[in-house]
Amino acid sequence: MTQTSSRPDAPHGGGAEQSRGEHHHALAADGVSAAGSIVMAVAGSAPAYSIAATTATLVGAAALGAPAALLWCGIPMLGIAWAFLYLGRLDVNAGAAYSWVARALHPILGFLSGWALVISATIFMVAGALPAGAMTVTLFAPEQAGNVPLITGIGALWFLVMAACVLFGVHVTARAQWIMSVIEVGILVLFAVLMIVRAATSAHAGPSFSWDWLGFQHLTGQGVFVSAALIAAFYFWGWDVAANLNEETKDGHRSAGSAGIIGVIIVFLLFEIFTIATLVILPAKTIEANSANVLSVLGDAVWPGIGGKLLVIAVALSTIATLETTLIQVTRTLFSMGRDHTIPKAFGRIHPKWRTPAFATLVVVGVSIVLFVGSNFIGNVGDIMGSAIASIGIQIAFYYTLAGVAVVVAYRRVLLKSVKNFILIGLWPAVGAVFMGVIFVVGIVQNFQGDAIVVNILGLGLIVLGVVPIAIFYRKAREYYTRRPLELPEELDAAAPPNIDDRDPAAR
Repeated sequence: MTQTSSRPDAPHGGGAEQSRGEHHHALAADGVSAAGSIVMAVAGSAPAYSIAATTATLVGAAALGAPAALLWCGIPMLGIAWAFLYLGRLDVNAGAAYSWVARALHPILGFLSGWALVISATIFMVAGALPAGAMTVTLFAPEQAGNVPLITGIGALWFLVMAACVLFGVHVTARAQWIMSVIEVGILVLFAVLMIVRAATSAHAGPSFSWDWLGFQHLTGQGVFVSAALIAAFYFWGWDVAANLNEETKDGHRSAGSAGIIGVIIVFLLFEIFTIATLVILPAKTIEANSANVLSVLGDAVWPGIGGKLLVIAVALSTIATLETTLIQVTRTLFSMGRDHTIPKAFGRIHPKWRTPAFATLVVVGVSIVLFVGSNFIGNVGDIMGSAIASIGIQIAFYYTLAGVAVVVAYRRVLLKSVKNFILIGLWPAVGAVFMGVIFVVGIVQNFQGDAIVVNILGLGLIVLGVVPIAIFYRKAREYYTRRPLELPEELDAAAPPNIDDRDPAAR
């Protein structure tokens, strides 16, 4: 199979310039196992955090249609995961969509894809640090639950600990994720079983489950489906961190993409089980009254006395873990940009000992801490950050849409060679791209029609701001803006000579 990297002179799997002796651009290879890549993908979606923080919002938007919203968003999201798998086989690059979209569609679109991820991930890290502090205080000092300075300080401390893990090497990062994610998912699986048993054998406060909850019957009404889909999309976001680690993953051109698909499936099952259980076990008023952390209330209902505390632990671990995976995404994307000179080249250098993008990590940590502290102590900044967090959905939909289109364009010559190619490389990613594109456009329109114009200004405005580094670094990044298109593997390339035996080097 012919494998191409992000640079014409780069060895497979490195996306670096070792062939020219520039070792400072080489990330640590094989630092993440195939299983570790799956752990990263699951942690990136932060299942416990997403369930705790977003279930009430989803139920408020869709009521009994919440499970259907997750299902009908999960299917196209899996299509985007298939797109990442096949694009990753053509180009092993820490920038992921930043590189793939550039080579399949256009370099400017590729840069804006990476830029959208950087912006959305930075905002999310600011948003995620506060819950990490709040959950820690809830566990160890519940009487201090209203102490904003304490919560802010502990949240910042957790963020710095995760930043240190990311900085000190991918091996440290992977070990930390194994510990946190295995405990988190283990607790969630335990409670999933308990909730299924409880719902099947005991009286419950909510309605009995019906299979029509997975249909469209409860998603009718003006704007209901789109609003629910926007929320559901935020549930899933983050699994693609596995793609940003492809240069550092063993057999990354295959393992990273497969991990994304497995991760989407795992979190989808968890999301569905807990959402259905919430509707069945808890009254609607209880869900609404505990919107900040409905998961702990659900835990107490299923296992009185200890259940709530265990699920708070799961949420705390999930929040802390996703800070790490989000930091990985933004630093690896900035590293790839710096390596291509589309932003200052200092971002593309790595620490000689830890083999991590140290400069990019320190810059992101500094910016995030300033925004985090400011958003919690300065009223105006806090209001701005609240609107900015809502704009993340726009930025997610933007770069997922482009990735879905990119795989169809890159593989266009072979889509009709087999049913598998047509469905997994063509139809399914195309459906995902259309779905995300509709969310992107309709979400913007709804914001203009409502009172959320600031969300559009931040969501679109921060993406458009990416034209500034494009204009400044266009000449220095000539190699990026003129790079060759993605090349198909020989076994799929319709233009390749027939009867080539990949096992026989002499046949090439």
